[in-house]
Amino acid sequence: MLKDVVDLLHSWFPPGTADGWDAVGLVYGDPEAPVTKVMFAVDPTLEVAQEAAEWGADLLVVHHPLFLKPVHGFAATTPKGRTLAALAGAGCALLTAHTNADRAVGGVSEALASALGLTDLAPVSAAADGALDKVTVYVPRADAERVRAALAVAGAGRIGDYDHASFSTPGEGRFRPLVGAQPAIGEVGRLEVVDEVRVEAVLPRGRRTAVLAAMLAAHPYEEPAYDVVELADPGTSPTGAGRIGSVAETTLGDFAATVAAALPATAQGVRVAGDAGRVVRRVAVCGGAGDFLLGEVLGTDADVYVTSDLRHHPAGEFTEQGGPALVDVAHWAAEWTWLPVVQARLVAALGDTVETRVSTLCTDPWSFRI
Repeated sequence: MLKDVVDLLHSWFPPGTADGWDAVGLVYGDPEAPVTKVMFAVDPTLEVAQEAAEWGADLLVVHHPLFLKPVHGFAATTPKGRTLAALAGAGCALLTAHTNADRAVGGVSEALASALGLTDLAPVSAAADGALDKVTVYVPRADAERVRAALAVAGAGRIGDYDHASFSTPGEGRFRPLVGAQPAIGEVGRLEVVDEVRVEAVLPRGRRTAVLAAMLAAHPYEEPAYDVVELADPGTSPTGAGRIGSVAETTLGDFAATVAAALPATAQGVRVAGDAGRVVRRVAVCGGAGDFLLGEVLGTDADVYVTSDLRHHPAGEFTEQGGPALVDVAHWAAEWTWLPVVQARLVAALGDTVETRVSTLCTDPWSFRI
């Protein structure tokens, strides 16, 4: 079903990691609808929507949002309305993975780096891991599995590509119910010893309220014993903006030719700022518009920075500071490299239960150059 595919994609590219200004997630579609065909594209243009409809896609996954800014309607007399009407008429859902896919492991910048042959990848600007808590709760052995399941459903126990992660140790719980208590086990005024399990799980700090509420609802005790500990920041994660890695020693001119050959052809082609004979060993990349990373790239050991949409003044000032060479490629071409990657990942996860397709329509807005 659609909700299952959406949940899978969201586990790889969590919507909560998107920038605050972004608009990601399921844009259109019935979560209970069946999905047998999934198409991938960079832009939700009318032509892409028509391709998805003609192919019979049940879900179109795109990188760029259809509705990035709020709208009060989407009449089919507008470009966005025509796109949505084409998808809706064909019963095709639409999902966006934008900045949440840019920084992720297996995301856009990582796909671009891999397409260019980079190895030993690391983020240019690593993201700090989200703040984590650890919850510990003591529960009768017979009820432990129910409490563990409630914790997992509420968002605890997710570590990387794993969920339902927890740790349990057996022990004895002792208590004496006082007057006014309504004990689930034992009698008022009598000391009770219970075979219990200590259950521990980590959780995003933002899920603390929901996880504790789920635990208390599932726990059989009137007054469960539990504690929550805020974990220290474990450091940076493999996610983050851009990627930096190594290539076999080459020259800037030859590397630029490699870039041109690796990316889909566009009218813009590949623009280069730097000496063609410059030695290149270390390369930084950022899928999409990457001038926001120029300052951080300047502080790395990169010999060249590959990105898109570099503006005149920032690019000029960057080169004047003696930093890496610049390679500017078409925005669409750089981000298209992610599509085959996420397609292969979906096929590996779902097997032959879905048919997939990557759109090769060039949605770069520039048609030709003179």
